Amino acid sequence: MTRLETAFAAIDAANAADPRRENSEPGELLYGRRMTQEQERMHPGASESLRIACRGQHIERWLLPRAEFPPGREGYLAWRREQGRRHADRVMGIMRAAGYGEAEAEAAGRMLRKEGIKRDPEVQALEDVACFTFIRHYLGDFASTQDPDALLKIIERTARKMSPEARARALEEFPMPDAFAEAFRALEGAR
Repeated sequence: MTRLETAFAAIDAANAADPRRENSEPGELLYGRRMTQEQERMHPGASESLRIACRGQHIERWLLPRAEFPPGREGYLAWRREQGRRHADRVMGIMRAAGYGEAEAEAAGRMLRKEGIKRDPEVQALEDVACFTFIRHYLGDFASTQDPDALLKIIERTARKMSPEARARALEEFPMPDAFAEAFRALEGAR
């Protein structure tokens, strides 16, 4: 196996332990594969560090439940930061064990910790892939659990995280209600 195959296999083995099921598969295993599919569509020439960061974006996410953090937005953001740190540490360890050097492992770690979002093209690429994965595979079910005003705010936040190119592509690829599409278009005017 190549280093990349070894890293993917280790990430998949870790995520296969997810007790949550989706379509009878471990949820995070399915999520990692969906992230890889989206990455291949959006960034076919991606570095191996970016490819591995996409696959490991939610590695063992269930080990740190959201309920361990305070309710509300502040608690949510603290949980997300800690998840990013944990995911980065775990993926970097997998990369080192697969034979990657420190620079390659640290590049994936920066992406997973979201260091340099909007400034580092690979960190932004990971975020764009994550947003597309959310919109394509999770938004429909998620939307049914949200108040319409809260959902619009979530769509606006999602659009703000994306690069201008990804926002334009999302408008082309996904049918959206007018209010959601406007959240994407409004940011284009602010550039």
